Amino acid sequence: MANSKSDKIHSMTGFARADGFDESFRWTWELKSVNARNLDLRLRLPPGHDNIEVRARKDIAKLFVRGNVSVHLNLTRGVQRPRIRANREILAEYLAVLDELGSGADVAPSSAAALLSLPGVLEPTEDGEGHDAADSRANAMIATLNTALVGLADARTSEGAKLEEIVAGHLSEIETLCQAAGDLAATQPKALQSRLTERLAELFDGETRVAEDRLVQEVALLAAKADVREELDRLAAHVTEARTLIKGGSPVGRKLDFLCQELNREVNTLCSKTSDLELTRVGLDLKTAVDRLREQIQNIE
Repeated sequence: MANSKSDKIHSMTGFARADGFDESFRWTWELKSVNARNLDLRLRLPPGHDNIEVRARKDIAKLFVRGNVSVHLNLTRGVQRPRIRANREILAEYLAVLDELGSGADVAPSSAAALLSLPGVLEPTEDGEGHDAADSRANAMIATLNTALVGLADARTSEGAKLEEIVAGHLSEIETLCQAAGDLAATQPKALQSRLTERLAELFDGETRVAEDRLVQEVALLAAKADVREELDRLAAHVTEARTLIKGGSPVGRKLDFLCQELNREVNTLCSKTSDLELTRVGLDLKTAVDRLREQIQNIE
């Protein structure tokens, strides 16, 4: 039943329920899971079921690594014919009063039916239950819980398949934007040289007063400061690593979240380096794509 590693991506969102019963009780387990940084279990059980709670927590921890899992056990007594018993202490008190009255007054003897109809003489009772029956019911409840846990795991896997498609789309978008940024970055040296030449011409009224080799040096310095090839290479590497992690299956949510932080860092550096308007726009689109990616990854186990 352990789920330490799977070849599929699992979401942390899901819902499941399962019903069970025995001769005396009926019960229903309801499980709900949402995203969380770690595995957070919240159980609501009827009083007197501490032994079941301990076992339930162990079984849940074997199956899931992350997520806020809420577990509710609803327990009701089955339809049974009520049983009654005579409260002999109260009946004795009634009989004592009748004896007193009978000795000093003309009181007719009371019938058994009349005595039993007096308040408090008859009271409902429950059959005593031995340890064997209680243990058997606890085992049956845990078996029903495991059925619900399998249903919850299936729901999280199904949701994970949808997440995998969405994440793959965001990674493809980031990759496409990186290619566009690379194409724009390749034109930066010439654009910088042209821009610098125009500004020098404006400064010196169209005259060329800067040596060609000096101009080349300045352009090289500007190009080095604006070079974003390293950032683009690292972005491409992170995208490749994210796809490898997804292909490997769960649990990879934390690793993917770390990659999103690295992607965001590289995009911020890219935007800070460039002064080109078009490349800046691509950088902002990259930042938006990374934010959308991270939003979806928050739900992956």
